[in-house]
Amino acid sequence: MKLLRLRRTGGLIIWRSGSVMVVYRGRHYEGPKSQSVDGEENTLFVPNVSSIGNQTSRDASTSTLENGKLKVITPNHIESMTEEEREYNSLLDGLGPRFVDWWGTGVLPVDADLLPQTIPGYKTPLRVLPNGMRPRLTNAEMTNLRKLAKSLPCHFALGRNRNHQGLAVAIIKLWEKSLVVKIAVKRGIQNTNNKLMAEEIKNLTGGVLLLRNKYFIVIYRGKDFVPTNVAVALSERQELTKQIQDVEEKVRCRTVEASAPPSIAEDEVGQALAGTLAEFYEAQARWGREVSVQERDKMMEEASRAKSAKKVRQIEHKLAIAQAKKLRAERLLNKIEASMIPIGPSDDQETITDEERFMFRRVGLKMKAYLPLGIRGVFDGVIENMHLHWKHRELVKLISKQKTLSFVEDTARLLEYESGGILVAIERVPKGYALIYYRGKNYKRPISLRPRNLLNKAKALKRSVAMQRHEALSQHISELEATIDQMKEQIGDSNDETESSQSLKGDCGLFDDESKFDLSEDDGSFMGSDGDGDEDIRQEDGED
Repeated sequence: MKLLRLRRTGGLIIWRSGSVMVVYRGRHYEGPKSQSVDGEENTLFVPNVSSIGNQTSRDASTSTLENGKLKVITPNHIESMTEEEREYNSLLDGLGPRFVDWWGTGVLPVDADLLPQTIPGYKTPLRVLPNGMRPRLTNAEMTNLRKLAKSLPCHFALGRNRNHQGLAVAIIKLWEKSLVVKIAVKRGIQNTNNKLMAEEIKNLTGGVLLLRNKYFIVIYRGKDFVPTNVAVALSERQELTKQIQDVEEKVRCRTVEASAPPSIAEDEVGQALAGTLAEFYEAQARWGREVSVQERDKMMEEASRAKSAKKVRQIEHKLAIAQAKKLRAERLLNKIEASMIPIGPSDDQETITDEERFMFRRVGLKMKAYLPLGIRGVFDGVIENMHLHWKHRELVKLISKQKTLSFVEDTARLLEYESGGILVAIERVPKGYALIYYRGKNYKRPISLRPRNLLNKAKALKRSVAMQRHEALSQHISELEATIDQMKEQIGDSNDETESSQSLKGDCGLFDDESKFDLSEDDGSFMGSDGDGDEDIRQEDGED
């Protein structure tokens, strides 16, 4: 940036602090030079920011626009431009006329208001997303593109809210060589709405809006952007493929009509169209088989059982993920707690009488100064603050936000062992639990106020977060296991009911077969007795 200012202004930077710099113009400063447009009488001057007005340049540009002779205005010192600036300038030359009232430095952007408002037959460009690529941008990609657009100069200057088809065509042409397009909103124009501008340009081009404010609009071309020549080739290929498919379908229909007998062709005149619901009902009536109620119930049971089994597998997958997360939380917790070595109770512990305890409790509850004990729990900073309080007073009061009394008692014992004070009382207060400590009659301030065997503030926070995560995951795992057991019991009960119904049906079938067999034997014996009677009658007739 510093070298760019030196090259463009020709001055010397004599002082700089942050974003503020002082530039010396030099002894031989002659001021900006004028620039004419191809021998025209009207002369265009470079706008001078230090002057009060530049009415001459505005009048010249207005007369040029009225005459219809729009010329591209380039910077004065073309020889001093870098290779990138020359390439950028040549890229903008083919997009449209330049905005001569540009308030910035560098190459003049294209005036988007002078581009055609509507283009007959304009269509949104074709877009094809490559296989395996996500259409949306990630947060990192969005941030990188915004950083890239921040350092780019403006491509267009826009002051109109609607009718941007000509601008859309220029943007699509620019996207063939640039990932993003940067549009500056013209200043001093009334009723400009950058939201309407961005929405219409986005709808016309199909790009992705990266940034929009009252100064700039930045649009990304998208991952599915296709250059114009490639889009034309793809469209022609699609049309050719469609024409070939139509020809093949016509030939196939002719072959079927020619091969079909005339009687079948006459019968098919009154038939339903292919692919309709009437055709399905007709085919079902001809060749279909009616499903009984038992078969329908069986299919429904199988479908529900398969759905339940699929849901069980999904929950088991969630359970495996939760167990892996719990294992990681346990490893992190063990790693953090390895540097924490709490000390035990002291053998030479000072004691106080009941009267002193009652008095210290009463005084401690009336104290306004207290130490908050947050989610980090006990760490070296808490012990240091306790000693700093004991420097001016004998008692110190801590307020704990913990909900369970057993956890509060454990924390109170740990504070007592680490600080060397005497725990006076644990009382319930509106803010939580109040812990009151007495420093002792033989109190001596330690050399190091922060104990080395406890965690620091950052590690204590990590430990607290890891403990919360471990507790939440343990509860989540127990709920998932209970859900899996319940669903498996339901599936097992349904399987048992199905097997019992099938066994009952089998037993009923066996009983029916045995009854049929008995009936056949009875009929045979009865028929045998009838045959014997007939023979006896015949013998009697012969004797007679």
